[in-house]
Amino acid sequence: MKAVILAGGVGTRLWPMSRQQKPKQFFELVGDKPLIRETYERLLRLLPTENIYFSISLLFEKLLHETLPEISSDHILIEPEKRDTGPAMGYVAALMELLDPDEPIVFIPSDHHIKNEELFLRTLHVGERLVLETGKLLDIAVVPTFPSSVYGYTRIGELYDTIDGIEIYRFAGHTEKPPYEVAKQYLEEGSYLWHASYYMWTPRKFMEAFETYTPEMGKILREIQLGAFSLFSKLPKTSFDYAVTEKMNPQDVLIMKGNFGWSDVGTWDSLHDHLSVAGQNVTKGKCLMIDTHGSLAYAHKEKLIAVLGMEDVVVIDTDDALLVCPKSRAQEVKKIVSQLLENGEDSLI
Repeated sequence: MKAVILAGGVGTRLWPMSRQQKPKQFFELVGDKPLIRETYERLLRLLPTENIYFSISLLFEKLLHETLPEISSDHILIEPEKRDTGPAMGYVAALMELLDPDEPIVFIPSDHHIKNEELFLRTLHVGERLVLETGKLLDIAVVPTFPSSVYGYTRIGELYDTIDGIEIYRFAGHTEKPPYEVAKQYLEEGSYLWHASYYMWTPRKFMEAFETYTPEMGKILREIQLGAFSLFSKLPKTSFDYAVTEKMNPQDVLIMKGNFGWSDVGTWDSLHDHLSVAGQNVTKGKCLMIDTHGSLAYAHKEKLIAVLGMEDVVVIDTDDALLVCPKSRAQEVKKIVSQLLENGEDSLI
């Protein structure tokens, strides 16, 4: 099996730390290593280094070399431009099919944090086995811990099998970023899991799926295989979920339930939820929290952040920007980025 670490995203919901010039995967958000290095080293417990690839935009190539200087250039697949996960995954599948069309590959986001790494790697191993045995698309979904309007939700059907303690279910549908009240219903209902974006299949199967469900994309990807890289800009900006998954026959998809302590570290409230013990404060850097509860504070360098008498707030300090907001509204941080764009303050995003 080969793994492809997807590292082309910006992570605007983690503004002001995550920026276009240096997104969240290159920061030590959780531990003492950048998320992308944590992801790479986690995979090294399962795969040899020659089986691990990176998919990034040209803008981040230098950052990747600085963060992971041991990665050879021939294992870095540079997207011609940023166009969402559909084109990114299609581009990788097109190139990987030329190397080994029938060897399973797994797409791994670069900015996730995993608590139980052994269980996560065992899940990938089971997924590889199922791809080879069934020929189906394998996806990993995780048990939700709170209602979220920024995640996709995968609905699971009947239990298909249990292998090495990993539950595998039939696919029963997908809903992308539902309203908060709908997300609450999904949490209560129990058959909806968070879509974690770990897709497993073979390059040949991925390419066949693009040709079947989005023929225009499939045609362009075939031409890219022949060297017409400039055509990448003709691919629509869309996620793989919209381009392929939602159009597939559910019988061709299997869902593995991930119970390995997952967080996409995508919003400040989800980061707090993942790191906090019993709702306590989460801090990084020089922080003084007095009569303050359920809050998250990240201090910049040697500057002190002091928070007094607050409940459920987020305070993030950087070189040139400071964010303060209720934790309950952390998922709306993208509004700030949109307003900065509208104001022409590109240097702040």
